[in-house]
Amino acid sequence: MATNENLPPTVIKQLAKELKNLDETPPEGIKVVVNDDDFSTIFADIEGPSGTPYENGVFRMKLLLSHDFPHSPPKGYFLTKIFHPNIATNGEICVNTLKKDWNPSLGLRHVLLVVRCLLIEPFPESALNEQAGKMLLENYEEYARHARLYTGIHALKPSSRSKTGAITESTTALNVDQNNNTVLNGKVPLAPTALSASTASKGTALTGADPNVIPAPTNESATGASAIQKKEAPNGAAKAQIDKKKIDARKKSLKRL
Repeated sequence: MATNENLPPTVIKQLAKELKNLDETPPEGIKVVVNDDDFSTIFADIEGPSGTPYENGVFRMKLLLSHDFPHSPPKGYFLTKIFHPNIATNGEICVNTLKKDWNPSLGLRHVLLVVRCLLIEPFPESALNEQAGKMLLENYEEYARHARLYTGIHALKPSSRSKTGAITESTTALNVDQNNNTVLNGKVPLAPTALSASTASKGTALTGADPNVIPAPTNESATGASAIQKKEAPNGAAKAQIDKKKIDARKKSLKRL
């Protein structure tokens, strides 16, 4: 069985403290998997940041700590297949923080945030995956298509709970502001639909009308209806939405029976 014997007691004590902190207050979009029997291998699940080709995917990675950690940097590997310039086909991660820019004072939290930032801003100039690096520089759309394909096939699906989290820590580290794109790409437009459904429900409740009963029009009501139709003739999309509401209302009535 794996043990912590290859790490000095002072390092084990520091790692235990840091891993506890990561478990209690995890970075946004990152979940650390702790193995109390072996601190030399740290597993983490990284959520693909919003607005990137890795969105809606979860990628498992590991950090390998050598016996002289923290004087030497950990080695990072993605266990989930991913199409990225700075991640080799064998999963090895190429980032300066784990190489020439390493500092013993850097903690695991910083390392994990840097790795997630790499999914937001790749560095094709120092590519381990030359195909991905060349494609990113020459044809971003083709690169993004490949990356999304890998994400759809190999990445895990995020839980509904993890989807609610923002990516503030990662984007702050890179000074990237993607909040406007996130809002424009689908979160705000949902509100009018919900409001319309709510308004329709209130209207039905106030009138007490049975959606399954269509009253026979009198001459007066027929004239009024004709005028309203001329004034508010719905387009195809609006008519389809109205028809859907009627069907949903009928279904609810049938369920009550």
